[in-house]
Amino acid sequence: MSALFAGLVGHRTIASAPVQIDPAPRKPQLEDALSIPVVTQSGDDPAGQDAFEKGRHLARQEKWCELAAEIRCADAARATAPGGIPVAELLAFGARSDVVLAVEQALSDKQPKHHATLTEGISELEFVLREHHDDPVIALIVALAHIDIAWIWRGTGWENVIHQINRERCAAHFDRAAQILPVCRAAFPDSPLVTSASCSLLAGQRSPGVKVADEYERLIALDPCNHRYMRAMGNHLLPRWFGSYDELELEARRAASLTHKTWGAGGYTWVLFDAIALDEMACARVDVEFFLDGLRDIVKRRPDQEMINLLAAYCSITLQQGFGLDEEADLVRTQLCEAADWLIRDHLTELHPLIWAHAADGFNNSARVNSPDRFAARGRKQALQVIAALFRDELRNGQRVIFTPSGPRVTAN
Repeated sequence: MSALFAGLVGHRTIASAPVQIDPAPRKPQLEDALSIPVVTQSGDDPAGQDAFEKGRHLARQEKWCELAAEIRCADAARATAPGGIPVAELLAFGARSDVVLAVEQALSDKQPKHHATLTEGISELEFVLREHHDDPVIALIVALAHIDIAWIWRGTGWENVIHQINRERCAAHFDRAAQILPVCRAAFPDSPLVTSASCSLLAGQRSPGVKVADEYERLIALDPCNHRYMRAMGNHLLPRWFGSYDELELEARRAASLTHKTWGAGGYTWVLFDAIALDEMACARVDVEFFLDGLRDIVKRRPDQEMINLLAAYCSITLQQGFGLDEEADLVRTQLCEAADWLIRDHLTELHPLIWAHAADGFNNSARVNSPDRFAARGRKQALQVIAALFRDELRNGQRVIFTPSGPRVTAN
């Protein structure tokens, strides 16, 4: 959870970017002959950071009615930050972040299971709910906090490796969210924020006879421009969570059909995007041509540099990490990773280091980012290494690669 918002700190500036000179002498590297504008910042989404901070500020100041009005308006307008995260989600997460991140920190620090930090914050939110029992938006914030905490208790492992006490605490928080959410659904039946919460709840509860994909399809139909919903569905349809490989493939194809006007074949790619990075069997079963067609359609519809960095980092770093685990999956990975070549050569004009850093973590939203600056520096280094490897022949011939607004240009050094 924290990593999702760790990239929202700071301001966006552009710096000319050959690699910074280290104070100590070092052996020249190929990437030293690269020149590419780098988004130098603690975060590449100040608008998203503003929404998050506003939600947190209003909650800390106990301005709950004002906060509820802001969330309601942003959700109805389908407003998004530049990074694609819905503004309503950012406001709502800011409002509950102190509570959720305190639990995350306590469990990360291996505090005793009865530690007060694990219950104090959510108890305070429950008190707020009692004071504002007639406001479904505030009810939603509390329900989302319970869902977040439930996922923190559960972790990301397979069901059979979860400790019993973690399973019990997870179930208790999901059960409490399930008591609260019907009021929200009744008040806002067409709300992406409420429907997204319902998806997380259904996935966590494993309700008999309920298909998680059905609720996700409804969510995607409400906001087809938001690719994060399709990625979440694909992740939750893995066998380690709540689906099967057959269901994953079926829903990826259905998503491509449902969102064709928005993404072309891209819906197939988005549903499988995170799933195949996590699961070798899912990767081995991918329809490679369909996936690559989806990549091309995504680029046609979203050629902005944030999207190009996301796709290039995914193909060149995230997918590379699974090599060697499964021979069939490796064959697929090899073909998909080759897309990094045309993504960088034909479309990249500037570097977004935080995206590359998150790619190295498999876009794991539960990864802890203690220093966004160091995190970004790591992503910058990895990205430059990837680009240098792509232009290895030119650079070894003594040429320079300069990225311009129209793409990379090779010049004599």
